[in-house]
Amino acid sequence: MATNAHDAYLESRVLSADPVELVRMLYRVAIERTREARQHLEDGDTVARSKAISAASLTLAELTAALDLEKGGQLSRRLAQLYDYMQCRLMEANFEQRAEPLNEVVGLLSTLLEGWSNVSLETPAAPEPETHGPYAEDAAVYEYSPAGWTG
Repeated sequence: MATNAHDAYLESRVLSADPVELVRMLYRVAIERTREARQHLEDGDTVARSKAISAASLTLAELTAALDLEKGGQLSRRLAQLYDYMQCRLMEANFEQRAEPLNEVVGLLSTLLEGWSNVSLETPAAPEPETHGPYAEDAAVYEYSPAGWTG
């Protein structure tokens, strides 16, 4: 249960979000935690850095678990590989105490978030029939009946 107003707000957003928005939320969280890890690295706060990297890693694990490898085909498999790569880079940053892998992960996640910002759950509407062009008049004039079809 939510312990304060901010937690209640976040809980409400998560529970009311569609799957695409949930993915976007996870990307934002992963980016934020990775940036926090970079700041803690610069500040020399080892414990906070490790916690932030762990949180980013858990978020990537959630993104991986959400993939449907059967329906998603090659795209899902490639995302799984990319998430795995980012996990490795996070661990590398933590063990070697370097910012470069964190910067790379932020860049990759930001690119993915940008791509997901254009995704919608709505099915695009069918295009309107042409009202002009060489065949538009023919379609409007002739009636098509399956009675004359041969198969």
